[in-house]
Amino acid sequence: MTQSKRFFSDNTASVCPQILEAICAANRDLAVAYGDDPWTQRLDEVLGELFGTEVRAFAVATGTAANSLALATLTPPYGAIYCHPEAHIAVDECGAPGFFCGGAQLERIEGEDGKLTAAALAAMLNEHPVSVHTVQPAAVSISQATELGTAYRAAEVAAIGEISHAHGLALHMDGARFANAVTYLGCHPGDVTWRAGVDVLYFGATKSGALAAEAVVFFNRRLVRDFELRRKRAGHLLSKSRFVSAQLLAYVESGVWRRNAERANALARSLGEAAGTRLLHPVEANEVFVKLGVAGKASLRDAGFEFYDWGSPAAGVARLVVSWDQDERHVEALRTALTAL
Repeated sequence: MTQSKRFFSDNTASVCPQILEAICAANRDLAVAYGDDPWTQRLDEVLGELFGTEVRAFAVATGTAANSLALATLTPPYGAIYCHPEAHIAVDECGAPGFFCGGAQLERIEGEDGKLTAAALAAMLNEHPVSVHTVQPAAVSISQATELGTAYRAAEVAAIGEISHAHGLALHMDGARFANAVTYLGCHPGDVTWRAGVDVLYFGATKSGALAAEAVVFFNRRLVRDFELRRKRAGHLLSKSRFVSAQLLAYVESGVWRRNAERANALARSLGEAAGTRLLHPVEANEVFVKLGVAGKASLRDAGFEFYDWGSPAAGVARLVVSWDQDERHVEALRTALTAL
């Protein structure tokens, strides 16, 4: 049988050793529950040091909860959240943002390579006057890295932040693959977040080596408001939160957040190079989008490569995701196969 070579998603990856060790280290003796343990109590300090500013950080178990609870804290039931049509909150969270917000509406703004632009946001806000009959603009959400594997530069985020704040909107960043984006950009984590006007960040760890650990990081601590109560009501205040917090601490303090992202990014770039003119978007994280055609996709699958279609299967587009622990032999085999196509 042909050995399976999996490029489905970075969610298929294993847990990295440093995080497993941290879980084991936390699994001793008794600890106060519901976030009053020593690990959870250190999150603000450790994440504040990473970003270079004071933060208020909360641990949750899933990215959907991180995004949706953050947005619910920023947005009333009659509010509008502006995002790109390909945003994860728009296409992959089963209506969770609207559900957690109690009815808030997503307003989609088109943009190339998965990016929302300041100009397009300003045009949307200026062309749609607000009245008692309309949803009320409340928040803007951008993904870093985007759903198409591209990264916002600091200047792009700052321009969006300026427009958002000028209209009284909060800026939320979906950072499920934040480490991949920052590693590609080669910048300080603060440069593309709070310094550029981001008010709250979903800081992802699961896709890059954690077991089930994400953080919601408030840079604008005035906006925290009722987040803790919303988290409890939604079932994401974990009684044994030390095991989630220990993962986040290890992720940051050991430096694996950057090392794992560097490896995944480098392997993804090598696939992008092999794809040549079939490449649809710049490879700026660990995702590669390739126009293979129906026959090309079938050929790769027959050779044991596993990946998701992007859009309609008939469109012939494949999304290839490289995980932090991807077998380099599989990457090289896929490079060879892409070149042969």
